[in-house]
Amino acid sequence: MLKKALFTIFCIGIKFVSFGQFTPSDSTHKKSNQFTFGTVNNLLDFANDHLHLRYRSGGTSKKGFDCSGFVRYCFKNFGMILPHGSAAQSLLGYSVSRIEAQPSDLIFFKGHNAKGKRVGHVGIVTEVTDKYIKFIHSAWNGGVRYDYLDAAYYQKRFMGIKRVMNPADAKNIKIEKD
Repeated sequence: MLKKALFTIFCIGIKFVSFGQFTPSDSTHKKSNQFTFGTVNNLLDFANDHLHLRYRSGGTSKKGFDCSGFVRYCFKNFGMILPHGSAAQSLLGYSVSRIEAQPSDLIFFKGHNAKGKRVGHVGIVTEVTDKYIKFIHSAWNGGVRYDYLDAAYYQKRFMGIKRVMNPADAKNIKIEKD
């Protein structure tokens, strides 16, 4: 329990330090996804390559993934070290609205209890249109798969979307070893 509390304090501190020190090096910098377009496509292709791998509680490898283990595994392949845990991942980056959502943003949900107040599930946004938001995640009933935010199950549990910090900052966060 003490480790979780210290971890949460650490993440919040890193969040404020990272945003306080970040300044775009190019004055034409657009406020958009921190990854380049090519990297986003590579991330989404990489995630797609793991479709149908089984769900495994606590899983962080091709032998099976839980939701945050899958997200962590995908981002780690591109130099971002994220914590293992959807609640811990929800502390990173900054919130964006559904309208501002972009592929590679993290999308968060309550767990099995739709009346709960805690983050319990995470996925990666893969497609955003005027009509829907599509995401990839590892679900306990189907493993790595795609779903849509407007599905009743996810709509009731939706908690928010986060744009994660830029890769240069995230590389410095080594929270746990595999």
